[in-house]
Formats: sequence, structure tokens, C-alpha cells
Amino acid sequence: MDSIVVRGNGPLKGQIPIAGAKNACLALMPATLLSEEPLTLTNAPRLSDIRTMTQLLASLGAEVTALQDGKVLATSCHGEINPVADYDIVRKMRASNLVLGPLLARLGHAVVSLPGGCAIGARPMDIHIDALTALGAEIELKDGYLHAQAKGGLKGAVHEMRFASVGATENFLMAAVLAKGTSVLKNAAREPEIVDLVQCLRAMGAQIEGEGTSDIVIEGVDRLHGATHPVVTDRIELGTYMLAPAICGGEVECLGGKIALVESFCEKLDAAGVAVEETERGLKVKRKNGRINAVDVVTEPFPGFPTDLQAQMMALLCTAEGTSVLEERIFENRFMHAPELMRMGAKIEVQGGHATVHGVERLKGAPVMATDLRASVSLILAGLAAEGETVVRRVYHLDRGYERVEDKLRAVGAHIERVREE
Repeated sequence: MDSIVVRGNGPLKGQIPIAGAKNACLALMPATLLSEEPLTLTNAPRLSDIRTMTQLLASLGAEVTALQDGKVLATSCHGEINPVADYDIVRKMRASNLVLGPLLARLGHAVVSLPGGCAIGARPMDIHIDALTALGAEIELKDGYLHAQAKGGLKGAVHEMRFASVGATENFLMAAVLAKGTSVLKNAAREPEIVDLVQCLRAMGAQIEGEGTSDIVIEGVDRLHGATHPVVTDRIELGTYMLAPAICGGEVECLGGKIALVESFCEKLDAAGVAVEETERGLKVKRKNGRINAVDVVTEPFPGFPTDLQAQMMALLCTAEGTSVLEERIFENRFMHAPELMRMGAKIEVQGGHATVHGVERLKGAPVMATDLRASVSLILAGLAAEGETVVRRVYHLDRGYERVEDKLRAVGAHIERVREE
């Protein structure tokens, strides 16, 4: 099993290219099920989750070919489709549930296992079920599988979600594009990944308006055609690497970054004493001066502070001057990285959905255990600022969401390596 070894060092300097968004690509790939014609995705990230989705789509009868060292995905689904998404694949990744909407739209029926993924909370499927039921689907849970069918096809409807779920918004969109009539999704998620999916579906011939707002209107069409679409920049990878020079000093330019993708995050960095400048090629990040200031953080749906950057932000605030409070409103069980940071000398108190971080002068390297994807990289960031050596174990989570993290950090001067432990 691989581990990441980080040795605390001085300032970082250079450029880090930011990959295409994992969460966007995992929604775009199932869109190939909606058409018999090819869908080509450029700027694709090279991650284990992408390979898992490739495996899932192949099991359903789609073809996915990685080109240009994996940065281009050529997909097609012109043959017979298997409507069953098996547990052995779906259990590996939460985003596997995004085949449910497309299968219902294309075939009128589907059998999809309940999904797996990081252990960061319940993340129930009932919001997805309610959204698809509104379009006329009948869905029953039997033996760990969702058995869905739409007798006579899906029909347009108005549906308001009780929570602005990204995944449920994506499933609803991909189902509604081939439904008969007009659909309106209220309290829709507004994330850049939603906008990216809509732009791709529109390129395939879908008629959709309102992406990026809380109300999205979809006019169903008879069929979709092929398209080529670039995957949007990964705002979570972007935010993660922006924190590297904030934590250990120096100046790093994150290539492909835009403030519009991480505006609320940038506001917190500014309050903490980190300068962010938009350049022709991306975002340049450096400390303004001296020690980081304590700031309070509340995670919220976009455009609020992203839950997927909460763990990394906590790593920064561990060495801030003063006391910070982080409130997690999206997922329960998302402070599992706190005890590991405390092994490195951080002073953190967790109570329910709140974590109070009392900044210390310096963290100290220690052996730590990654509990989920974002926790993995938060411990690596903490290691950059720590005195001595930090060994992050169980980093298989890391490869699900970060492309060659050790190479990217080493290129800007970090002392980091991947080792295989028996």
C-alpha cells in the first residue's frame, strides 16, 4: 500500500497546472448513454474515479477510450445497453448513481445498486428518487438495488428539491432532456459542474435554460446527437494548490484557475492574509505578510464556501494566529481529519458540526492516516508546514481526486515522495 512522505521545507515557487474537474467529468461521462452518437471529452483528469466510471459504463455497453495520455475521453453508446449497474462497481464510488437518470431516459428502465464512496456522511438517495419520480419514474428499493421504470416514458414536470443536491440536479437534468414536455427544477444546485454539464448537453442538442441559477428549465427533445466538450477546471484541486504557498510561503501560479470558480474561498484567503491575483494564465497566490490570520468558515452549497475545501482550510488555520471556528453544514462526519492533525500538534476541538481550531506556532511531523479523499490532501498540506517528516498512510483515497499530486508539488519545490510499504 502506498504512503506519501512529506518533509517540511521553505517557500514554494513556480507553476502548477490544474486538471479538469473530477466531479464535472464524472457527470459528463454518463451523458454518453443519452445518445447513439459519440461524445468526446477533452481536458479530462487522469484519476482512479475516472477509471471506475469507465469500467461502469463499459459494463452497461458503452465504449470509453482514453486518448492523449488520458486527457481526452472518446465515448460512444450505439449498441445494446445493459440496464443493470452492478454493486461490485457502484460500491466504489458515489458518482456511480449518475447513470440512473440517463438509463431511465434512454431505456425507460434501470436497476442501479446503492452507491459507495468516502465515509463522510449518509448522503441518501431519496433526493434523487424524489426528483426522478416527479418525471414519472416508479422506483423501488429491493436487495440494495434501485429498480426504476418509466412506463410510457418520462414526462416533463415541475419539481422543487428540499436541498440543492448536485448529484440529484445532474440526474434530473439528464433524465429531463429526453422527457416529453417541459420540466422545471427549482432549488437546483448552482455549482460550476452543473453549468458545465448543461453546456455539454446543449452541445448535444438539449434545450436548457437557467444553469447557474436556482431554477432550470428543460424542454424535452426526441434525441441527442454527438459533441465534443472541454471539462471545466477543477475548482477543488485549484483551491487545494492555492493553499500550498499560503501554508508554507512563497508564490505559486495555478494555471487554468479563475476567481469566479472559487470566489467565496478567495474571500476567506484574503481575510486570512493571503493575496490572490488573476493572471492571463491562472491565479497567482502568496502570503501578504507574516503569519496567517484566524478566520471562521461555514460550508455551504455554491456559491458558498465548498465543503470539499474544508479539510484543507483547516490545515491552514492550524498555524494561524488566533482561534478559528469551522462549521460543516453539508456532510456529517467530515471532521475525521481533525484527530490526525492533532497528532501533528494541532489544537482542535470538535463538537457536532463545529470544529474550533486554536492556532499553534508550528506543526510537527508524525505518522498519520488518511480517512477520505480531501482529508488525505489536508494532511499533505499540513506536512508541508510541519517540522520534520510526515508520513500519510492509506493514500488510495488521494488518487481518486488528485492527479499526480506529488509530481505537482515537487515541481514547485516541495519535499514529497510516494513510497510503497509492505
